Amino acid sequence: MKNQFSVVVTSVSAPNPVLRSLASGCRERELPFFVVGDVRSPADFQLEGCSFYSLERQRQTGLRFAAICPERHYARKNIGYLLAIQAGAEIIVETDDDNFPRPTFWNQRQRRQRAAAIQDTGCVNTHAYFSDVTIWPRGLPLEAVHRPVPSFETLVEIEADCPIQMGLVDGDPDVDAIYRLILPLPITFRCDRRIAIGHGSWSPFNSQNTTWWADAYPLMYLPSYCSFRMTDIWRSFVAQRIAWTNSWSILIHEPTVHQERNVHNLIRDFEDEVPGYLHNMKIIEKLEGLRLVAGAENISANIQRCYEALVELSVIGSEELPLLEAWLADLAQLRRLARSDQALARGAVAMP
Repeated sequence: MKNQFSVVVTSVSAPNPVLRSLASGCRERELPFFVVGDVRSPADFQLEGCSFYSLERQRQTGLRFAAICPERHYARKNIGYLLAIQAGAEIIVETDDDNFPRPTFWNQRQRRQRAAAIQDTGCVNTHAYFSDVTIWPRGLPLEAVHRPVPSFETLVEIEADCPIQMGLVDGDPDVDAIYRLILPLPITFRCDRRIAIGHGSWSPFNSQNTTWWADAYPLMYLPSYCSFRMTDIWRSFVAQRIAWTNSWSILIHEPTVHQERNVHNLIRDFEDEVPGYLHNMKIIEKLEGLRLVAGAENISANIQRCYEALVELSVIGSEELPLLEAWLADLAQLRRLARSDQALARGAVAMP
């Protein structure tokens, strides 16, 4: 099938209805499905249609990152990305173990999109384009929640290069703890709009229903030495800043999953989100001021510069930098192996 993708999830659950649904869908379509476990994962995890990686199996991969990634952290999902890349994935779709895929989740992905473009707005509440109720994405600086957004009718539709695409989530979507404590859910987003976030606009995106093309793979990196609730949000800020250097847009599109959220302690979530409430705007301003170099070949250097800047801000620990180095080294090694395999394949075809 053209334009197939691999699915990546991290979970400490036994096979639950969502994991079974994802495995069934992948099995029917012959799509690779990687589940990355952690300390609390069941030792007897078995699910047809799924490649499950326990901690021990992760360490046996030989990946540098797997050997040093902290336990009990969502950032172990990075190992799943590397496994999918190692298996030859040209597109990676990540989701979570409480998101039920809808039929549209399995549609083929297209990197280039006709979408309403928004740029040079600073922080923008993109959820405002998909709902008439007050709602904002987790990670949006609180000072931007009620900031007016340009009306949808004034946005110009363009053909955008979108190697990173985030689908919305219906039901119990990814909002911050403040929202959950004071405002009602569930919610259903509209399905007739797509927004391309371009240069000079910031909209946090998460790791719940997100598609990545190979050029953007280095930007999937989830930091470990920060709050659990901020790892994918701060990743999204780094990814957006580097996307600008390549004239890429971030696509925000209609929901293709429905979340029945796992049990959370909202006060604990709030505590984990406090670094974001306090520092998200400062992070955005710091990243916006960096001098980065255009070109896909410079992404690794750019991502190192971005994380060094976050360490300088003391929002991420300095222990992050060796982890990032291991991630980039693994990516480089996997790409060298892929090129070698391609060269061997071409040679085999050329033989009489």
